[in-house]
Amino acid sequence: MLRVTDTLAIADWELSESFMRASGPGGQNVNKVSSAVELRFEAERSPHLPDPVKARLKRLAGRRWTSEGAIVLQVEDTRSQARNREIARERLIELIQAALVAPKRRIATKPTYGSQKRRLATKSIRGDVKALRGKIGDDE
Repeated sequence: MLRVTDTLAIADWELSESFMRASGPGGQNVNKVSSAVELRFEAERSPHLPDPVKARLKRLAGRRWTSEGAIVLQVEDTRSQARNREIARERLIELIQAALVAPKRRIATKPTYGSQKRRLATKSIRGDVKALRGKIGDDE
């Protein structure tokens, strides 16, 4: 079980990990040990996430969201396989927590009368400054 919040946990069957050789730090160790991790979370099939959260998660995941509805995270930051696993799980938790927060609805407001007057006054002043930049012609 992967705890996301106090009320939400992801079951083990929804997560799958595979390991491969990394291209990051590690010297010759990189050529011998599979320290990079690919964490796959079956988000679309998850019974623990409501539909609005899944939609926000899809938008937040971007290219990491597959056509099958899974999120794939690849981590090869450190030399340690265990640490890479922890980092991948932390990133997944952060992504899900960001999707859990519903966006606040924007309430449309009108600009105040005073702000409209100030805007028009600065526009006219700016127009006068620009008009003075023109060529000076002969008045004769």
